[in-house]
Amino acid sequence: MDEVFINFMGLKIVLDNLDNPINIEAYCVGWGMGVYLGSKIESSMALSYIVFEVLVDFVEFELPKEIRDQGYGVTSRVADGKDGKRLVMKVLAKRNCEQKLRSLVVSLASKAFIISYEPNQLNGGFLLRSLNPNKI
Repeated sequence: MDEVFINFMGLKIVLDNLDNPINIEAYCVGWGMGVYLGSKIESSMALSYIVFEVLVDFVEFELPKEIRDQGYGVTSRVADGKDGKRLVMKVLAKRNCEQKLRSLVVSLASKAFIISYEPNQLNGGFLLRSLNPNKI
């Protein structure tokens, strides 16, 4: 609520002084820096989770075990692709481990197709039940 009030008051000051372009420029620069710094702070804190959907050739059937051995939760299934069977895995991790997980998957399966996204709600599951902070 305080953030909204501060933004509103800043905008009010700018709108009251539209005759001075420096005020508009200062507001724009301040707003832009606030958004940029806020996103950097949020990114470094990385309190949320990330889901990787990883698709590999079915011959990589040991891949889920190798990823689990690193402490990540993996759910896998077999799917039919254009060129045959595929192994589809969903891997859930803390967002601050995103690059580490991506590097791990690419090192284990260099041709993996990876999609990552942030889930907006979680209920139960591996990470929420028994997160191993030493591995992840």
